[in-house]
Amino acid sequence: MNQAVGLDLSAFPEELNVMLETLRADAEPSRLRPPERPLPHIDWNQFLLLVRHHRVYPQIYTNAGGAGLIPSDVLQAVGRDYRLNTLDMLQLSGETVRLCRGLGRQGVRSLALKGPALARLLYGDVSLRTSKDLDILVPSRDVERAESLLQDLGYAIDKPIPRGTGDWKWKMHHVSFTHPQTRIQVEVHWRLNGDNGKEPSFEELWNARQGSDLADGLYLPGNEHLFLYLATHGARHAWFRLRWLVDIDRLARRRLDWEALAALLRRYQARDAAGQALVLASALLHTPVPPALRPIVSGGRGLELAQRSQPFIREPVHPQSDERSGSYKRYLFALKTTPQKWRFAISRLHPSFRDAEALPLPKPLKFLYFPLRPFVWLWRQVRQQS
Repeated sequence: MNQAVGLDLSAFPEELNVMLETLRADAEPSRLRPPERPLPHIDWNQFLLLVRHHRVYPQIYTNAGGAGLIPSDVLQAVGRDYRLNTLDMLQLSGETVRLCRGLGRQGVRSLALKGPALARLLYGDVSLRTSKDLDILVPSRDVERAESLLQDLGYAIDKPIPRGTGDWKWKMHHVSFTHPQTRIQVEVHWRLNGDNGKEPSFEELWNARQGSDLADGLYLPGNEHLFLYLATHGARHAWFRLRWLVDIDRLARRRLDWEALAALLRRYQARDAAGQALVLASALLHTPVPPALRPIVSGGRGLELAQRSQPFIREPVHPQSDERSGSYKRYLFALKTTPQKWRFAISRLHPSFRDAEALPLPKPLKFLYFPLRPFVWLWRQVRQQS
């Protein structure tokens, strides 16, 4: 039991505990287990599986304390992953700069949300974080121009935006592209998250932006907005990759305007998500909690939500897998505040682009989607079950 936040970690497997001990930024070799004392019941293949699932092999490999806990052959395997990731991140770095500068030449402002720009900001080195894809935020009115640029650069859209009912701008938050040769995936965002909750406008984010050391003209959200985004993004994915929690740990150790951040969290109903992030970070990574945010850690729903996320952290299984999808949907609903639950319920009454896919109607008859919504929804469920 972690006395600081009251989070019960007794169900964590020993392999995960060793990984967490190696990840902690405040770990000193003298505070780690003596290397001559064998670790009890460690399945090092399972340890490697967890490290790769949580995508923290750069931190595991480069943390000097890891050498005192991890056998040399296991550390060598982690090192191979680290070196391959370094090559990937260098390629993604160049592509981030190319895309954002290309958007700028088209008059489209953009913000890098994660990827190499975030790695450079938080870790000082792009090799010290992993990235599956590039996430770039643009104003919603410029989405089509961004799509056009990506297609001109050889990218193919993974799944076109269904624009039939006109609800895509608030029921979706990004569209994904993949380059057929490089296999680089790019997500063009027009919203930070896809849960229909309140969030900062692009103009607010742009006005508080910060530059990136990767290149001139490349920007990220300011630190306070970045914390808001990373906390809500991690919460939405149940922190099933601890890489995101390590980001929170790094950001929490920077000089932020914590009072301004506390106000942001109140304004955008993100106190619970931030509380969950800090409870987990404090318990798992020994992240210091700034005084301005202690009320959302000691009070609110942060502890409850942190406990709910633990099954998704413990097992190297994607939350949306068949065996987890039901519990993940229940988790997502529990994550919402009461106003967000009401908005979610009301949004279910609005026709969806999925209704248009199931029952295409000509434009003059689109009003029929409203009275037909329950029947089309039922039909879609029956088809999905079959």
